[in-house]
This record gives sequence, structure tokens and C-alpha cells, in this order.
Amino acid sequence: MLERLARSRYAFPAAILAVAATAGIVVLIAQSGGDGGGGGGGSEEAGACEEVEAPAPKDVGDLQRPRERLDPDRTYVATVATNCGTFAIEVAVEESPRTSASFVALARDGFYDGLGFHRIAPGFVIQGGDPAGNGSGGPGYKTRDVPPDDVVYSEGVVAMAKGEQEPAGTGGSQFFVVTGADAGLPADYAVLGQVVRGMEAVKRIEEKATAQDGPPSEPVVMERVTIREG
Repeated sequence: MLERLARSRYAFPAAILAVAATAGIVVLIAQSGGDGGGGGGGSEEAGACEEVEAPAPKDVGDLQRPRERLDPDRTYVATVATNCGTFAIEVAVEESPRTSASFVALARDGFYDGLGFHRIAPGFVIQGGDPAGNGSGGPGYKTRDVPPDDVVYSEGVVAMAKGEQEPAGTGGSQFFVVTGADAGLPADYAVLGQVVRGMEAVKRIEEKATAQDGPPSEPVVMERVTIREG
């Protein structure tokens, strides 16, 4: 699946990498070295984000890392409903077994429901999934799936954020969606999957940027994340 999602669709353009470096966003990290189905349809159809309150920090405690792996012969699609519309992620089960199992387990337990997108870097990524809401939080455990050296973080690829000093492929709960043609990132980030539907909602979230890299101008909240298995 990863070959279909992220390999060799684009070269790493030096110009994009240089812009990212200038903005200080080449490495996707949480601010303090952290880990980085339902509504939203109406706002997506209207082409605008619904106004919502900023989410309060969510006390999730220290959760236990799931031990059970997902079935590599089945397809898992996560539907992310936000106040800016809905998008769907096909999860990369074979390529990132630990990452995918963790994400699916957290989604099924309602971990992501009510969490926000705390970071937008236009032309680069949107990032969310932090229960603390400021880039420092996670589920209380880490996973690791090292991506191949030739992975390309192209538009629509979803990967896990990590701390700068953490090994390649480390993940917690924070994830980012690539919004540019190629983020120009090194092979450091575990690939969670690919947006297969609703990229217009992702772009709508991106439009809430206030700077080269920072919080959105208005709250962007995941109302619910649901998993469909097929």
C-alpha cells in the first residue's frame, strides 16, 4: 500500500525544502518534544467552516499501548469529521502495523473525538491529535514503524509527528496531513496512511492559517473519528 501512497510520485524539490527550512518547519515536532464517524457534513457541503468553541485540554491519562495488530488482509478507513468538513484516511496497515493498530484503537475508544488541529503550516501540513492542545501531549506511550528511505511525503499522505530527538518512525497520537505537492521531509515519520476522500476539507482547514507555521485563526475540531473495516 505504501508504494501506492507515498513512493516516487514526486522528487524532493529543493525549493520547497528551502521554504520549509526558512519557516522552521522541516522537522515535525511537538512544541515540548511530545509525540509529536459522524458530523461535519453540513459545513463541507456549504464550503465553509462552522464556528465552534476551542477544545479544552483532554485528560486521557497514561494509556496502554495496544498489543493486538490489525488484519493486513483487510482495509481500514478512518473518517475524520470536523467543523470544516469530513475527510477519510485509508490506513497503511502492512507498512506501519504498530502505528495503524494504535491509531485505530485510539479512534475506536473515542480518543480523538473533540481534539483540535493545533498547527497549520500552509503549503506544508496541518497537524492535530494532541489531547493537550498545544503540541506537547499524547496517549502516554509510543509506537515505532520506520519508513523506507525512499518514502515521499506527498499531498494527502498522513504521518505521525514526533519529537526532534526521537528515533525515526516514532509516533504517539499527533498526526499531520501533507497539503503541498511534496513536503520535502526526510524519512523520519511513520506513515499512517493516505487521504482517499475529502481533500477539500483538508484544504479548508489549511485556509485557517494565520502564519507560516502556527495555530489556526479559529478553532478546528475533530467532532468524531470513526473506523470502517472492510
